[in-house]
Amino acid sequence: MHKTVTLRLENSKYEMIKKLAESENRPISNFIETATFQYILATEHVDEFEMAEIRGNKQLNESMSCGIADAKMNRGRFL
Repeated sequence: MHKTVTLRLENSKYEMIKKLAESENRPISNFIETATFQYILATEHVDEFEMAEIRGNKQLNESMSCGIADAKMNRGRFL
């Protein structure tokens, strides 16, 4: 089910979004939806290079293991 969202933008930002949407021959709402979704995907998921760096960081992995163990035993505060 689709939802309607009202968005207030400064005129200059609206014009910028409008021009970009027109350049891609899409409605403004579709452009904003697509741009937002792409942002979420880019910031919420780790790419393969970042994941390799995380896996290779021994100190970080030990710290995460301790944190997981603490969470399982309900120790500490969770923010």
